[in-house]
Amino acid sequence: MSTFLAPVRDKLLITVATQDPGVTPNSNGLPGLSALKQMAGALVTFGLVICVVGFVISAAAWALGSFKGNSHYAGNGKTGCLVAAGCAILIGSANTIVRWASGISIS
Repeated sequence: MSTFLAPVRDKLLITVATQDPGVTPNSNGLPGLSALKQMAGALVTFGLVICVVGFVISAAAWALGSFKGNSHYAGNGKTGCLVAAGCAILIGSANTIVRWASGISIS
């Protein structure tokens, strides 16, 4: 960046850094928030069960493809196992990822 624009950049960074809208997350802003949390927890459980089913089906396809000498099915089974495991990791850590991304600390 040129030295001509550096003071403008620094002024913008200072202005943006000092602005605080004063909005913080709260748990009593909307009615039905507890029901929404229960539904989200149920969806997490449902998603993890689907990942387990997908992993089992993919492992079976991998085993059968390897046993029968069909590399296409074996390769798709391997890919399915990796996808199911990756999705389970993402679903299981979704709450932690969102908390980290939003900057909310646990107290």
